[in-house]
Amino acid sequence: MIKINLGGCSAFVKDADYKEYLKKAFDAFDTLQAGDGAGNDFLGWKDIPVNTPESMITDCEAIRDDWKERGVNLVVVLGIGGSYLGARCAVEALSHQFLPKKDAPRIVFAGNNMSEDYLAELLDLMAGSNTACIVISKSGTTTEPAVAFRVVKQYLESKYGKTEAADRIVAITDARKGALKTLATQENYASFVVPDDVGGRFSVLTPVGLLPICVAGYDIRALVEGALDAMKGLEIKSEKNPAVIYAAMRNCLHTELGKSTEILVNYNPKLTYVAEWWKQLFGESEGKDGKGIYPASVNNTADLHSMGQFIQEGSRVMFETVLHVERAQRSVVIEADEQNLDCLNYLAGKHVEHCNHMAELGTKLAHIDGGVPQMAVCMEKVDAFNLGGLLYFFEFACGISAYTLGVNPFNQPGVEAYKKNMFALLEKPGYEEATRAIKNRL
Repeated sequence: MIKINLGGCSAFVKDADYKEYLKKAFDAFDTLQAGDGAGNDFLGWKDIPVNTPESMITDCEAIRDDWKERGVNLVVVLGIGGSYLGARCAVEALSHQFLPKKDAPRIVFAGNNMSEDYLAELLDLMAGSNTACIVISKSGTTTEPAVAFRVVKQYLESKYGKTEAADRIVAITDARKGALKTLATQENYASFVVPDDVGGRFSVLTPVGLLPICVAGYDIRALVEGALDAMKGLEIKSEKNPAVIYAAMRNCLHTELGKSTEILVNYNPKLTYVAEWWKQLFGESEGKDGKGIYPASVNNTADLHSMGQFIQEGSRVMFETVLHVERAQRSVVIEADEQNLDCLNYLAGKHVEHCNHMAELGTKLAHIDGGVPQMAVCMEKVDAFNLGGLLYFFEFACGISAYTLGVNPFNQPGVEAYKKNMFALLEKPGYEEATRAIKNRL
């Protein structure tokens, strides 16, 4: 179960103020649970841990096993935003940081940018690999993944032939409509459904995340079980509910102290992409109507030698939320050295993770002294079960926090602004008037 430590906030926040925001968070909790708030047609993610059918899990495993029989050693996952960040954060967290996983393909991600060099180098990789592809798009017309899929699809068909290529492509898309759904039906691709009532940034526990994670060789059953375990605690209305505590404190720090930026801090590089996923989750859910807490992240202790100076002594606009991992899964002990030229013999016999935890604690005290409040989100270890709990915790807390802030957590109207300009500049049919207007402007 995820736990919250508010000790690093006590010097900054009055107890009466926190209690007031706790009441507001409880009101938001009630709204989320009743399903009668703004965006309530996108609450399908809440029940995923209890509604994940066994057939969906076995279908994911069947794709994994089929591609293994074909000797696939590279899987290209095409998607953008929530259609790839959830899968990527899980794969990165669960992978060995240096060695490939035995008996599993390499997973790479594309369709999340429009860099020509990136796609050209992806084709270089595919040329020397036995490749399959997972394409994720509700509509099939989102520009970045659609461009990448056209390139990858044509390459696969030229290399393997249309029939064989079709067996190497899985579409995760709408159940009934859209360009990708139409193509999947025409070409007889295996397909999975993006639920209508689940937005992209809340979709990691649907096939959007589960299929790539499964194909990468990781235990999606444990991931869902971890989310279910978290769900049981998060649905209880209590002052000990970690999602309520987190939502209340971050809104208190933001509104009462004017803290406009939240920095998610990790001390384990496996969690780097969890922070990237978290930034989209909270940034897209809360950043609207002129409101929101700006989500940023650092990777310590590395960033203590770069961003650490700003956090310690820069403008006092931020608070920190530390992802605290209680224990490592591997053991490395520092040994004594006869010469001791590095002056580290005082650490002889200690585990490296002990030193990591002391660096974390020392940084906490230094940053508090420097005027930076700090919370900690605590998980036992980095494995599939605990990761599932962490991801579900943040989703649940995000819903409560956004309602506390007074915004719809489940829409993203501002995302369309850049697309209209891009389509006009690319002279997309139907945008002729916008093209003329933007060219005049430029």
